Amino acid sequence: MILHRVTTLGLAGFMAVTVGATVVQAEPGGCLKYGAAGAVGGHLANHHAVLGATAGCITGMYRRHEYRKEAKQKAKLYDQEHPGAKGTYEQKATAYDVEHSTTPGSTTPQPGQQSVQQSGPQAVPAQPQQAAPAQGEEHL
Repeated sequence: MILHRVTTLGLAGFMAVTVGATVVQAEPGGCLKYGAAGAVGGHLANHHAVLGATAGCITGMYRRHEYRKEAKQKAKLYDQEHPGAKGTYEQKATAYDVEHSTTPGSTTPQPGQQSVQQSGPQAVPAQPQQAAPAQGEEHL
């Protein structure tokens, strides 16, 4: 009995150290997150925890696959704009998001915002500046 407790505590400590030492990436989903949520949902829905965990795991893997596919697409666009740029595809995708004011999950700029890199014949002209109000006038 004591050997079992020591082994369990040792294994739990080892797992805590290895999980804590890994690099955490800001990727959505994954089998563990979605699987755990699916298991809880399945358990609450008439005790189908295994079915819920399986469905959640599949959903999480699909979401992460779509995220990585989009990040690689953004990295490719970033490489076209910046030949010879170094870094991983995640770093390039983040740089593309910053330069083009896009949000993760979208390769088009957000409405009302213009991208930083605009050149060539397709560049959108800048909006005209409004004249400053004369002294004594208030602009509401």
